[in-house]
Amino acid sequence: MIGLSSACVFEAWKSLSTPCLFPRCVLSSRTSRQVYVTIEEPFQGELSPDWVSLVTTAAMSQALSPGREAQVAVLITGDETVRQLNRDYRGVDEVTDVLSFSAEHSGPWQGDSPPLGDWFPEQGNPGESFEFMLPPGELPPLGEVVVSYPQTRRQALERQPLEPDAVGRELALLLVHGVLHLVGYDHGESAETARMQARERATLASLNPYGDAGTGLK
Repeated sequence: MIGLSSACVFEAWKSLSTPCLFPRCVLSSRTSRQVYVTIEEPFQGELSPDWVSLVTTAAMSQALSPGREAQVAVLITGDETVRQLNRDYRGVDEVTDVLSFSAEHSGPWQGDSPPLGDWFPEQGNPGESFEFMLPPGELPPLGEVVVSYPQTRRQALERQPLEPDAVGRELALLLVHGVLHLVGYDHGESAETARMQARERATLASLNPYGDAGTGLK
C-alpha cells in the first residue's frame, strides 16, 4: 500500500504579479517524467488532460532533483470517491480537495480509532513500502494525486467569485500541492508551510513562459 497525505490549499497565486498563469494544452516531451491522467465522468468534457499533464510535469520539475526519473498518476474525480478514500485511508469521513498517495512517504492516520487490518503499519500510518518489479522501460512511480473537481469548483468560487480563471487557478494549485506531498513536503509546522508555499509559488510562476489564455478548462 502506498502512503497518503491530504492537503489544505494555500493561496500561493496571490503573491504572483502575472494575472494568467496557465499554458495552452501541450504534451510534455520529457521522457524522464511521465504523467498518466484519468478524468472521470462527468468531468471529461470540462477539462483538458493535456493541461493537467503539463501542470503536473511542471510540479515534478520543481519537486524532483534534475535527472530523476519518475511517473505520477492523476485522477480527477467526484466528491464521493474522494470522501471514501479520505475515510478509508485517513479516518476522516468528509470530502477534501486533494489527496496524495506517495510511493515514498506515508501520512498520519487521523481517525478516532486505529485502522484495522494487518497491512497497516503499527503506528497507524496507512501505507507500507513494497518493492515492485517494473516492466522494462517503466519509470519508477512517485505516487498518485486524487482531486475532487466539485470541491475544486466550490473553493474557487468561494475565494474568487469574480475571477474568470478561478477554477483553473485552483485546480493548478491543487495539482502542484499534491505533487509536493508525494515527495515529502508538508504543512504541519509553520516552517514546513512556508517552504511548501514557496515551492508552490515557484512552480506556478514557472508556467508563465508557456503563454497566456490556457486554464485547462474546455
